[in-house]
Amino acid sequence: MPLKIAIAQINATVGDFAGNAQRILDFAERARAQGADLLLTPELSLCGYPPEDLLLRDDFCAACEHELALLASRVAGIAVLVGHPEKRAAHCYNAATLITDGTRVATYYKQRLPSYEVFDEERYFDSGEGPCVLTLKGVRCGVNICADVWEAGAADLARKAGAEVLLVLNASPYHIGKRERRTEVLRQRIASTGLPVVYANLAGGQDELVFDGGSFVLDSRGTLCCQLPQFEEALGIVDFVDGEPQAAAIAPAPCLEAEVYQALVLGVRDYLGKNGFPGAIIGLSGGIDSALTLCIAVDALGADKVRAVMMPSPYTAELSLAESREMVRLLGIRYDEIAIEPAMQTFAAMLEQQFAGLPADTTEENLQARIRGMILMAISNKTGSLVLTTGNKSEMAVGYCTLYGDMAGGFAVIKDIAKTLVYRLSRWRNTRSYAIPERIISRPPSAELKPDQTDQDSLPPYEVLDAIVEAYMEKDLSPRQIIAQGHAEADVRRVVHLLKISEYKRRQAPVGIRVTQRGFGKDWRYPITNRYRDLY
Repeated sequence: MPLKIAIAQINATVGDFAGNAQRILDFAERARAQGADLLLTPELSLCGYPPEDLLLRDDFCAACEHELALLASRVAGIAVLVGHPEKRAAHCYNAATLITDGTRVATYYKQRLPSYEVFDEERYFDSGEGPCVLTLKGVRCGVNICADVWEAGAADLARKAGAEVLLVLNASPYHIGKRERRTEVLRQRIASTGLPVVYANLAGGQDELVFDGGSFVLDSRGTLCCQLPQFEEALGIVDFVDGEPQAAAIAPAPCLEAEVYQALVLGVRDYLGKNGFPGAIIGLSGGIDSALTLCIAVDALGADKVRAVMMPSPYTAELSLAESREMVRLLGIRYDEIAIEPAMQTFAAMLEQQFAGLPADTTEENLQARIRGMILMAISNKTGSLVLTTGNKSEMAVGYCTLYGDMAGGFAVIKDIAKTLVYRLSRWRNTRSYAIPERIISRPPSAELKPDQTDQDSLPPYEVLDAIVEAYMEKDLSPRQIIAQGHAEADVRRVVHLLKISEYKRRQAPVGIRVTQRGFGKDWRYPITNRYRDLY
């Protein structure tokens, strides 16, 4: 008889023990109905990932332990491997426990604790030491958890203990290229152990992280036998015959633009949904950033839960108004126009004595952005809906944004999307259905805070800016190395200087979705007060 292993690619919510347990139970019942012998869940699926400093609370871990016992009492006719934290005296472990028919059969403790990029597991967990091998229908299955398979060691211990199949629970957050990298790493483990792998990954949004699912099965030669879709919950079942997985459904890989767009949609849907916000508010400008953000919000939440507000000033081009009106018509959302010139005049009068004898400069420009931010936040307070900010990674990198102005809001949707990628995503979105008027995409980008303004009055061309930011901020290249790549020294000096002096702004920005290997969030920890100067 073949061994049937099911993968529960679920969307867990941090701290929702009862809800997560019910989700696991529902998947277990579906898997059992299809004849599965084992259901594999993601890492820390019972409490959600990452629970962060909640793990420092004894009551949190005790509540999770209580829910695990309840879940075990409800599971029947199938074995379930559940991810959860486990406290033992003064120690806390990232654990996976096999439960079935009211009993806990065995528990494995994660051995490799990542403390890089967005991970900080050494802060919370102690390392496990020994292997755990489970026998299911005569097949010996070793257990690993996420980072255990990213380097040699833990999988080899399972093999030496007699494992014939490797089961891996994961909460592996998405970034561009991560899907391919996971497969590459697991093939390295297969090459050293000869074990086929069942890889179950979390799917869902948690603050700035998005977990993309994409769970998969590889045979002992590293051949892909099964792949679940990305960015959605899914149940996969694979037959193992004589210890080898048989061919099953393989979800097609999306293009990069589709993958990133789906990550942003899922991030918005879960951030608002899991935190109980009834809808989203977006300040439209007639520019491409707010247009893309609006599309993402509508695709994530539905047109009935999204509201756009256009706040023209005397410098707003008629093109911006016309194309914003056309876009909201295409999307079918609520749209309001609130002119800010009266507020600009009021502030000018209030500050006339303070500014006497001083020339107009960015102060007056920033006042416009802050008036708009104040209006959006007032509507948010009155309705309970969340303001989604529209600043992109290029702007956040060099501080081309206004504190308490366009940075005002609760969630920064495209915070980790470079301007050049904003254009690619916008064009891709229009291939699904025409939503962003072509003139928004083709016009020169502008904040429209003074006459005939364009972004390139203040910044290098975005192709240049984005390449320098990626090299310095994401890849940690030195200015010398970036210049050696062919970039003008003046551009490198300018961008690096702006990036450094803008750190205080970024610390006050709302949390936003991470899609690159290094975003301005959990994995960017540069000091604000900092006299280090790069060598050129």
